[in-house]
Amino acid sequence: MLIKEIIDLDKEKKDVVVQGWVRTRRDSKGFSFIELNDGSCLKNLQVVIDHSIISAAHLKKITTGSSIKVKGDIVESPGKGQKWELMGREVFILGEADPNKYPLQKKRHSDEFLRQIAHLRVRTNKYGAINRIRSTVSYIIHNFLQERDFFYIHTPIITSSDCEGAGDLFQVIKKGEKKDSFFKKDAYLTVSGQLTAEAICLGLGRVYTFGPTFRAEDSNTPRHAAEFWMVEPEMAFFDLNDDMDLAEELIKYVVKTTLKQRAEDIELFSKFLDKGLFSRLEKLINEPFVRIEYTEAINILEKAEKKMGFQFKPKWGEDLQTEHERYLTEKYFNGPVVVYNYPKEIKPFYMRLNDDGKTVAAMDILLPKIGEVVGGSQREERFDVLVKNMERLEMKIQDYEWYLDLRRYGTVKHSGFGLGFDRLIMFLTGVSNIRDVIPFPRTPGTLNF
Repeated sequence: MLIKEIIDLDKEKKDVVVQGWVRTRRDSKGFSFIELNDGSCLKNLQVVIDHSIISAAHLKKITTGSSIKVKGDIVESPGKGQKWELMGREVFILGEADPNKYPLQKKRHSDEFLRQIAHLRVRTNKYGAINRIRSTVSYIIHNFLQERDFFYIHTPIITSSDCEGAGDLFQVIKKGEKKDSFFKKDAYLTVSGQLTAEAICLGLGRVYTFGPTFRAEDSNTPRHAAEFWMVEPEMAFFDLNDDMDLAEELIKYVVKTTLKQRAEDIELFSKFLDKGLFSRLEKLINEPFVRIEYTEAINILEKAEKKMGFQFKPKWGEDLQTEHERYLTEKYFNGPVVVYNYPKEIKPFYMRLNDDGKTVAAMDILLPKIGEVVGGSQREERFDVLVKNMERLEMKIQDYEWYLDLRRYGTVKHSGFGLGFDRLIMFLTGVSNIRDVIPFPRTPGTLNF
């Protein structure tokens, strides 16, 4: 049985087999008390071993980090804080762990230390909880979109196009070659599945991709990684308002459902890491997101500039910095903020030009303590406007003929967004560094495992 199943039992149960990793072992006169965890939940199961059924030599091998299998009976526990315990009849040592070398001892380890042993840190309470939450949130997102008639599609990991136009791409080349010879043209790891998702949505209606994306941005901030996961819905016949509505609804649904399904794991973070976590999550669920145009956001920031002493002076025509996003969400509005209608110069080529000729129908969703978690837009569906924009940016139009075909043949208004999955996990847990919510993070100068 899994430990989570045992914890939920409503009566004692005989002849149970449990397997897991030893967190601690405490010896008393005639008995040993073992805290066992199998990863299925946060709680440990206390296993009681009568010394008459195990030799002293075998008992010495049951140390922190070792793995064991125990057969016995689930009985009511006289100890505080636990309903059941396992009275063991047979104990099998599956794998030993040298107590002098095993790095996870019964003490609090720093996140910096645990990043060096990312292959073992999942055995701690914190990282076990993070990975269970990641799994649950993935499932919730799929459920949300599937229930709304979205089709899950797979877009290329290797691509020839730069979706964002930023140039921060990892190039794919054949080993031993200085230039790509396999595809006979430049190939890159994708920064987004959006462009190809657009093609599928303009035939299926509503689609989404959920997978890894890559940025070769030399950034060592707590919010950036070279490899991260994104959820990217694309919707035919949606305008910008529909786009913002769906993104807000998705975030609220994820937070509300995760609180129900992973309450114990989130409580761990609320208790030991972020005391205001629960109130922040409840506020997000129960209140509508504030929506303001980019121009209004800049006006607010300019008025606050003297008082706040921003490192980067807010200015119309320039992107919002992290400190600006945090001021809007944590100080001014005290909650999630959707900023929309950005200057066209700071946004990619595919975003729909507004009637003012200066801004595009783009939107970002900003969350407290995290900043941007969603970036999206209504896509430019007008062939001539799209071509003019590509020419303005001096793009190689011949490389995007397939993308222009989507506007040549049966074009319709359509929209989409990308949700940073790892940043959403940061918001749900209160964890402040993206390196700690990704099982094996890839950042500049770091490529372990």
